[in-house]
Amino acid sequence: MAKKDYYETLGVAKNASDEDLKKAYRKLAMKHHPDRNQGDGGKVSEEKFKEAKEAYEMLSDASKRAAYDQYGHAGVDPNLRGGAGAGAEGFGGFAEAFGDIFGDVFNGQQRGGQRGGRQVYRGGDLSYAMEVTLEEAAAGKDAQIRVPSWDNCNICRGSGAKPGTKVVSCTTCHGQGVVQMRQGFFSVQQTCPQCKGTGKLIPEPCTSCHGVGKIKNNKTLEVKIPAGIDDGMRIRSTGNGEPGSNGGPPGDLYIEIRLKKHDIFEREGDDLHCAVPISFTTAALGGEIEVPTLAGKAAIDIPEGTQASKQFRLRGKGIKGVRSSYPGDLYCHISVETPIKLTEHQRKLLKELDESLKKGGSKHSPTEGSWSDKLKGFFNV
Repeated sequence: MAKKDYYETLGVAKNASDEDLKKAYRKLAMKHHPDRNQGDGGKVSEEKFKEAKEAYEMLSDASKRAAYDQYGHAGVDPNLRGGAGAGAEGFGGFAEAFGDIFGDVFNGQQRGGQRGGRQVYRGGDLSYAMEVTLEEAAAGKDAQIRVPSWDNCNICRGSGAKPGTKVVSCTTCHGQGVVQMRQGFFSVQQTCPQCKGTGKLIPEPCTSCHGVGKIKNNKTLEVKIPAGIDDGMRIRSTGNGEPGSNGGPPGDLYIEIRLKKHDIFEREGDDLHCAVPISFTTAALGGEIEVPTLAGKAAIDIPEGTQASKQFRLRGKGIKGVRSSYPGDLYCHISVETPIKLTEHQRKLLKELDESLKKGGSKHSPTEGSWSDKLKGFFNV
């Protein structure tokens, strides 16, 4: 039976980043782990768990992923005839033949350049975590971040060769990066084993960059944080990832937003929530109170006899999300404070109030009657 496509197994696209692969694998591993799936469905879950594990192990390894993108399962399974693992034994050329003859079909993200020329590789993607406040997320901001960059080596001027020496053309492939081989009726090509597909050799590498031609530095990027962005969202900065190989394009930089904890508000989508403490007297007699919003202060009328956990909704006082047409709402959750550290006079007054309320009966306690009825039913009284 033919193996299922690794990308299909994980449920990701072929250009998925390393972070996307990791998230997809974790989700499947949690869902199908044998310890969490016992009984009749345990066997099926175990097989799916193994498939996800195998797919992630292959795609999380850059070299294996490149081979899989180019040759499919034959590129990573040595048991398959023509697999990349058998190249040194004589079948690698057959795999290269598929990459050459059907290049337009199996051409993956990692491979590029002209057909028959040097193989080029796209650089890896980078991830950067940025913390922003709730106010910054709501209003948006322009920020600067420091990220890695790769500049031409000042010693060898990007050639990779030690000063006074030169880069020479590979004598095995004559600078093509690939060599032609005969496999039966086929004339096939494979990556040059001498220069690893670069088409050049560096007899004496630069001691500063070790033959790479580039030095890792840092650079400052201007990043625009859009208004309404939320925790976990990502911003892509094209071309600011790791550099490609053999002239390949660079990867991308993904800036992941981390929302700092706020002292007053909690965000839930486009809505905001906050706890508003009021005094026992205000809850009983009612009155007007001020509450905070991201745009300033707002007033709320507290009706007489307000109970704890009462919720007030202020329309449009939340956050307008990046994909929303209207801002969310602000929910104020009332918390009635019980007075503490009372004086003897205050205690006396409260006792007198309590006695007066008891004489008035249940009309002063809106929930006491229903609570008593529930208790009687519970204890079968």
